[in-house]
Amino acid sequence: MMDNALPSARDAHQARAARQFERIAAAVRVASIAIALALGLRAFVVEPFNIPSESMLPTLLAGDYLFVAKWPYGFSRYSLPLAPPLFDGRIAGAAPHRGDVVVFKTPRDNRTDFIKRVIGLPGDRVRMTGGLVELNGIVVPKVRTADFLLPIAAGGSCHGSAPPVPAAGGVMLCRYPRYLETLGGRTYAVLDEYAGDPPDDTPLVTVPAGHYFVEGDNRDDSADSRMSIAAGGVGMVPAQNLVGRAEVIFFSTSGTAVGSRPSTWLDTLRLSRVGTWL
Repeated sequence: MMDNALPSARDAHQARAARQFERIAAAVRVASIAIALALGLRAFVVEPFNIPSESMLPTLLAGDYLFVAKWPYGFSRYSLPLAPPLFDGRIAGAAPHRGDVVVFKTPRDNRTDFIKRVIGLPGDRVRMTGGLVELNGIVVPKVRTADFLLPIAAGGSCHGSAPPVPAAGGVMLCRYPRYLETLGGRTYAVLDEYAGDPPDDTPLVTVPAGHYFVEGDNRDDSADSRMSIAAGGVGMVPAQNLVGRAEVIFFSTSGTAVGSRPSTWLDTLRLSRVGTWL
């Protein structure tokens, strides 16, 4: 009987091991498929980005998280993760429209992500005159609207000449002049922190073929196409550097939460911004 028991126990053990191996293999297959789908979505459909600076105020705040669509402009090496040198130029897709908010790899290093608004298309003649965009000889008007009020972060300060204003709870606010600008059938808000700032008046330039002229909505706090790379800007943005079109904010936080104080976690969420389309 002992001779029969040993093979039976061994067979049962091997069967259990086979079942465990099959469960592990199935889990690995599911995980691999999930990872492949996530990478595929990130490479070809949408990719999440966060906003680290104030160059796109008041449209985007530092601490906004948004989805960027990959397919509208087609695909280039820079729209793919890690920018593999698989091909030059763009494949499929359409050209951006004036007024689109786009993410691109800055021509400074072809690695760092920037987000700006498209102002000029290839062949357009663009310059700034007294803080106004002049496009193909036509000045794009700015219509004054309510000031933009921005809470001052701890240790921070306001730009421009206007002093901070107090608000409820001891919070101090920066007050910036806000204007509405309409371009390409789209109306959006821009800020003017300083009157007579050097980027308010720029030489007339013609956007080269295969390039775009971009600007930040916070006109006095944005490194963009108004300045060359040598002058601290980004110059004209090559079409192949486009990553995608900014679509919608899916999360937003002021970033002032204190890790050791859970009561501050919810206070920093800006839920009213979630679902904002750009």
